[in-house]
Amino acid sequence: MSIFGIGGHAKVIIESALLNGFIIDCIYDDDLQKVNSNFGEIIISGPIDVNFIGSLVIAIGNNKIRKQISDRFSIANWQTIIHPSAIISKDVIIGEGSVVMAGAIIQTGTKIGKHSIINTGACIDHDCIIADFVHIGPNSSLAGGVSVGEGTFIGIGSSIIPNRTIGRWTKVGAGSVIITDQPDNCTTLGIPAKPIKFNNEQ
Repeated sequence: MSIFGIGGHAKVIIESALLNGFIIDCIYDDDLQKVNSNFGEIIISGPIDVNFIGSLVIAIGNNKIRKQISDRFSIANWQTIIHPSAIISKDVIIGEGSVVMAGAIIQTGTKIGKHSIINTGACIDHDCIIADFVHIGPNSSLAGGVSVGEGTFIGIGSSIIPNRTIGRWTKVGAGSVIITDQPDNCTTLGIPAKPIKFNNEQ
């Protein structure tokens, strides 16, 4: 399996992959200045050909960049990485290229889209819908029936009460408490969280 990305997020994904018995063949990055340098015990390789068909996971936390990379390598064999300590109900659906970190809990009836991140200690309760390219931050808690739109970022330690909808490409600030639905393309934060800025660009 190959990894795309060389930051701290990549370190965590690599550890999870190794615990699952994967062998890391290559680590790729677009930064030519870092090519041929070491990332742990592995030498960083240069940009991948767009026709790459091997096993690959994107180890980049930024949702927009993760989407761009997945579009670029559309025929890659995307791997899903789940840390052994994560607790996931048997009927949960997790899309290709997504990663579930240590201590995360995902309850029954929940669906996780493609290339999403369920970070360390995040708790997603029953019947939630998490779209593609979402990042649920560490120790965030989503009650039952929550829907999170494509590309949205839920900041560390945030809480969302049951049956709320968070729009597409929205950013929820760290420690926020969501008690109302939140629109697309906004930054929202606070207790209770309210939109403070809108951005019409994905």
